[in-house]
Amino acid sequence: MPKDLLIVESPAKARTISKYLGPGYEVVASLGHIKDLPPNTLGVDIEDDFAPSYVTIKGKEKTITSLRKAAKDKGTIYLGPDPDREGEAIAWHIAESLGREKHNFKRVLLHELTPRAIKEAMASPVDISLPRFESQQTRRILDRLMGYLISPLLWGKLKRGLSAGRVQSVALRLVVEREREIFAFVPEEYWTITAALEKDGEEFEATLVKIGGEKAQPKTKEETDRIVSRLEGSGLLVKSIVTKDKKRNPSPPFTTSSLQQAAFTRFGYTPTRTMRVAQQLYEGLQLPKGVIGLITYMRTDSVRVSDSAAQEAERLVKERFGPSYLPASRNFYRNKKGAQDAHECVRPTSISRDPEAIKNSLSQEQQNLYSLVWSRFVASQMAPAVYQQTTVELEAGDLLFRASGSVVKFKGFSVVYSAPKEEDELNILLALKEGEILNPKAVKPEQHFTQPPPRFNEATLVKELEDKGIGRPSTYAAIISILRQKGYAEGQKGQLRPTEMGFAVNDLLVENFPELLNVAFTADLEEDLDHIEEGQAERLSILNKLYKPLASNLKTADKKMANIKIHGLKVDVPCGSCGKSGHMTIRYGRNGFYLHCAECKATSDFTRSEKGEPVPVRDPVLKEEFVCEKCGRPMVLKKGPYGHFLACSGYPECRSTLPLTIADGVAEPRTLGPPPDIPEGTDLVCPKCGKTMVLKRAGTGHWFFGCPGYPKCRTTKPFPTEFGCPNKGCDGFLAEKKTRRGTFYGCTNYPSCLFGTNSVPVKDPCPVCGFPYRLEKESKDGEKTVYCPNPECPEHPPEADKPKSRGYKKPAPAKSSAGAGKTVRGKKTLKDEGGGKSAAPPKRGAKKRAPLKKNEERADEK
Repeated sequence: MPKDLLIVESPAKARTISKYLGPGYEVVASLGHIKDLPPNTLGVDIEDDFAPSYVTIKGKEKTITSLRKAAKDKGTIYLGPDPDREGEAIAWHIAESLGREKHNFKRVLLHELTPRAIKEAMASPVDISLPRFESQQTRRILDRLMGYLISPLLWGKLKRGLSAGRVQSVALRLVVEREREIFAFVPEEYWTITAALEKDGEEFEATLVKIGGEKAQPKTKEETDRIVSRLEGSGLLVKSIVTKDKKRNPSPPFTTSSLQQAAFTRFGYTPTRTMRVAQQLYEGLQLPKGVIGLITYMRTDSVRVSDSAAQEAERLVKERFGPSYLPASRNFYRNKKGAQDAHECVRPTSISRDPEAIKNSLSQEQQNLYSLVWSRFVASQMAPAVYQQTTVELEAGDLLFRASGSVVKFKGFSVVYSAPKEEDELNILLALKEGEILNPKAVKPEQHFTQPPPRFNEATLVKELEDKGIGRPSTYAAIISILRQKGYAEGQKGQLRPTEMGFAVNDLLVENFPELLNVAFTADLEEDLDHIEEGQAERLSILNKLYKPLASNLKTADKKMANIKIHGLKVDVPCGSCGKSGHMTIRYGRNGFYLHCAECKATSDFTRSEKGEPVPVRDPVLKEEFVCEKCGRPMVLKKGPYGHFLACSGYPECRSTLPLTIADGVAEPRTLGPPPDIPEGTDLVCPKCGKTMVLKRAGTGHWFFGCPGYPKCRTTKPFPTEFGCPNKGCDGFLAEKKTRRGTFYGCTNYPSCLFGTNSVPVKDPCPVCGFPYRLEKESKDGEKTVYCPNPECPEHPPEADKPKSRGYKKPAPAKSSAGAGKTVRGKKTLKDEGGGKSAAPPKRGAKKRAPLKKNEERADEK
């Protein structure tokens, strides 16, 4: 009897499943999509009802060949890619590539990778869903139309390599509009008044909430002082004391977006990192009892819980915490409008796998995320937390003050996930009695100002996209990643602040494609895709819904869209040189955005004021005139990608440069001191031409060895320090190296030795092992720590230099064929936000084929 074949997406998933299916099955992986729209052309025939032209993804030819080989002489072929639209498209294209008429194909939906779930899915396969495939195909075509038809406009008007996208551009619009809300915000002054009170030796505070029955809203210091003066010499009468119990219900189990938000808040994980770790937990990890998937499928917008999972959680809660921690009836949660509900929530595959019990089998980030999923799901099936809240109102004439406090009476779900906030004032407030008078120890007026709306961070942007119905759970991480990769947004610790490029791209798109960049229009398209999957809509009508306004806008945008490279965007700021207004534009050049005056032709860099207005940045003034040390010509002030510097006016005959020190707008050459002593044993022979290398100084101020045959020979070597490489078996030295991201120290034997560190070597022998120097590391908070670089020393931290210090490896033997393995940068290709990867760059050194003569064909093309 022939074996059956199961095809899944990833090798990790295949390894997990193969352990539970037994010898009657062979499990192989497709490594994701095998077919996609072509990378260098539109690939959609608009005239033929938007018919797509799929091609095999470059590099997947071998995968298809191996799948065909595995499918030969098999019984049933089960297709088990992820249970979503993308997985349905992968299954469809696999069946198409292997031949639908040759094999018996069945679709299996693997929502979790546990022995029970795998066997149940294999026992109840279904047919490939045509509506779900059509939904994915429509989404793919929509993204391709917008990406490939609009992006070239941005290339010509602003910068090559920019991109537009159906969801990406709307997400950028949200970020830009939030920033402009911050620019336009005008803070308003307001004051609060609190009274410090005492009862039985314990203090508490009460806040003024009403004046004469109206909400207390003092706006100025004078108004506040008048209110404070009315309290002088008077006490506060306890008017009422209200104590009541309040319940706090648990949150529903995780969806994709809520998991991304919680992981960002708890651990600072970006959505991309969260999804990467969640994928590992879903596909299966090695535990003491074998490889098993720890969580259910992580791309879902549903909070639905299966009966078996809910019952398992109820048993655990009852055994571990007692019956009182179970709700009177099972907790059910309602999905948000538009949720697909194709899968359950994100939950543990088994509640019995406690995070603490398996933590030694997980990495730290896997442990963090699994604990978060486990505790949130268990808590969602538990009873509410109950806390007692006391509110006291005190009055002095028509001034009403209020104090409140709470304490937990029953912890409920909070024993597992997020305890309610406790306040210490409750016992004090319970000691009060109605009618008694308390004399304030102090009255504290405090000035405040209203705050602008906060900038989006990666978690809050995910929430905003979800709330507005833009995109789907599987796309949030990718969209935010694109905003950063394209340089449209930046910010530390997950914050998203639009860059000048982000402002420019958004303004061009919103002005020329207003309907397509409309939030409601984009959300409607997402609902339309759901309707296609449900069989309630046809893809052609949805494609025409986007293409008609797109085609109309494209005709006018090519002529009307502002060319920022040539004409720029007009801004109402005075010129820093001639002082005239109305002539300034923001333009884009090879060094970025700059201000240009049409009147006097002056240019300058600029920054943004608190209101978002461009502010010209004046070039520094030279402290005095300087002459070139080499040729005697005057030195002139120039600016490059790394800032201002001095360059010889005799360029290109003389290429002398000097770095600058700028203080209070005055620039002078940076004092570099004499050339350093060359350490003994330093090899100064050029490995390419054999000439003796000379010591040179870069424009950034650091020293290096260069070949005197420059520019014919451009060989350089880093200048070594006196500190030897700590990798065992390596005889190299540490050398200071500079990149755009800063300075680091790497081994002079690179690439044979890959040691590198951002820490600074200091002449301080290790007191434990006697290593001749130590490394000094500075944290983000400015705190400095010193550690030993010797990996065998007890004082060497395990995590030190982990990303870059990859040990010592011997040089690889030289290859016999010249140029083998070398690559050059390939030509840029169009990419849309749903797209696959572009073709690999061509190899340098490959022989060019001679042109074919008429009626001639190559042997390998027959």
